[in-house]
Amino acid sequence: MIGGTITSCQSQADKEKKAHDKVQEAQDNLLNVQQDPTTTYQKFITESENRISGYEKEIAGLKIKIAEEKKTEKAKYEKKLAELEKKNNDLKNTITDYKNKQLDNWDEKQHEFRKDLDELGNSIAGFFNQD
Repeated sequence: MIGGTITSCQSQADKEKKAHDKVQEAQDNLLNVQQDPTTTYQKFITESENRISGYEKEIAGLKIKIAEEKKTEKAKYEKKLAELEKKNNDLKNTITDYKNKQLDNWDEKQHEFRKDLDELGNSIAGFFNQD
């Protein structure tokens, strides 16, 4: 009978330990789920800032190439480049605003911003191929 009582106590202690572990695991999972959107948001901001910075460097490289162009082509290219530079600066300002504010419709804004970044990247990549 004593052996049965000890087994019963150990069993109850084990049950309490398992229940405590499950509660702790659930709390950890909840914390991870709550942090994930924030992490995704921060990752998006960082990636966007890096792309914008890269575009600034590419635009600077285009300025050098334009300086070597014929005078007749130079004015056309300088105008196109000014437009790209403005778009890049607008995106830079937008991402700064996103960084400093809580946004509604975040998924929609993120999708639109990425689309704008992609369009700018394509315009820079095909700069001398476009008319």
